[in-house]
Amino acid sequence: MSTDAVLRELLVRQLDHWLPAALHRARRATLALAYAGGDAAGAEEALRVVAEFADRLRGRRLTVLVVADDGTDLPARLGAAEAALPADVAVHLVPGGPDRLPVVLKAAGAAGAPLLVVADGADPDPALLAAAASGRPAELLLVTAPGRSLRPALTGAGFPLVTEVELVPDGDGPARLLGYATGSDRGLEAVKEALWAVDEYAGVRYRDPADPQGRLLDISLEPEPGPLRRELLAELARSGPRTVTELRRFATTSTVYRAADANRALASLLASGAVTRDPEHGRLGGDVSISAVPSAGSSV
Repeated sequence: MSTDAVLRELLVRQLDHWLPAALHRARRATLALAYAGGDAAGAEEALRVVAEFADRLRGRRLTVLVVADDGTDLPARLGAAEAALPADVAVHLVPGGPDRLPVVLKAAGAAGAPLLVVADGADPDPALLAAAASGRPAELLLVTAPGRSLRPALTGAGFPLVTEVELVPDGDGPARLLGYATGSDRGLEAVKEALWAVDEYAGVRYRDPADPQGRLLDISLEPEPGPLRRELLAELARSGPRTVTELRRFATTSTVYRAADANRALASLLASGAVTRDPEHGRLGGDVSISAVPSAGSSV
């Protein structure tokens, strides 16, 4: 399985979360899918997911924008998927790449209502990010080449919650950097759960850009906690003692890991003597304070 296949599965899982919430929140919503000459098959998968929510679309209006140059067969492929959609869904295929999103979103009147943008093969261009951030609420999945962090650009565009992860295929295929930006804690949690729930035999591994050692991670429902242990120790070195709640939040918002993974990593750090806790005994609850033991980081 390629990185394209993993990204398609992530999109399907995120749509399962986003679409019901968007339809509950507002009477209109927009899904924008843009591809820079790559695999636009995700658009077909997306329309199939939308069709599954036909009963919830009554009285609502969903606009699906597909911006792609993917050969002459894409209109026919999307047309077959569109035939299964209710009349409440409007699908528009626009030739071009992700750089056209600002104009396309404005023409569709996407601002001010729930908006999910998927930009595959895009650069974090300020105009594109501003257009994606115009939704209320707004969510963005941005896929680009690795080499620099997307976090500064995404937070600068007004997204308060950001995560990013490199998808590294086995063999000679190029790695890809996925950035997700949102204002919703639930949206962020859903993406984190989806990341670790995709096909673990996909031939793709993850790399957390926040991990200075750049260790590759197998996809698993219980990911290997080594990089997270190091990142938690680095955070404790920067900030001093933190509560379990604060460290869970750090894992969710600043690493590829989930809050639950932080609990497992902290338990391991406590067992190894790399950190201490206050109080010393009892449940590892949210108000327990965690402190790093000096010089312990080199042994983690």
